[in-house]
Amino acid sequence: MSARIDDIDAKLLRALLADGRASASDLAEAADVATSTATKRLGDLEDDGVVEGYQPDVDYGAFGHDVTAVFRLDVDGEGLADVVGDLRETGRMVGVYEVTGTDDVVAIGKFASTDAMNAQIKELVTHEHVRSATTDVVLDTVCEHEPPPVDSSG
Repeated sequence: MSARIDDIDAKLLRALLADGRASASDLAEAADVATSTATKRLGDLEDDGVVEGYQPDVDYGAFGHDVTAVFRLDVDGEGLADVVGDLRETGRMVGVYEVTGTDDVVAIGKFASTDAMNAQIKELVTHEHVRSATTDVVLDTVCEHEPPPVDSSG
C-alpha cells in the first residue's frame, strides 16, 4: 500500500529533503502551517513509512575516498542473493541494485585508491556466481543523492 500525501505533506517533504536538519518551525514555515501541524504531519509521515530515517550527506572525497566505480554484473540465477549480500558486506558500496536488462546487478562503490578499486574488481570477477563484470570509473560526479521532485498528485 502506498501512502497518500497532500500538498502540505509534499511541502514538508521538499523542505526536509532540502535540509534534513530543519527544525519543526522551519518546516512549518516552508509548508505555511503551524509548528504543531508540521510536527504532527511529520510524525504521521514517519508512522506511514514515508520518512524512514535521517542521514547525513557525506562527502566521501573529504576523507580520501576519491574513486567512484560503477559495477555491472551478470550473475547466475542461483547466486544472486550471495552476490548482493557479499557486495553489501564490503563496506565500500553506497548502492547495490538488482536490475532488469542485460545485467543482473549494478553496484556503486567508493574507494580510497585505484588499488583498492582493483582489489574489489578482482574479487568480483573471481566470485563463483559472477559470470561477467564490467566496471566504469567515474570521472566527475555531476550530481549525487539529489532527491526527485515530491508532489501530491501521485
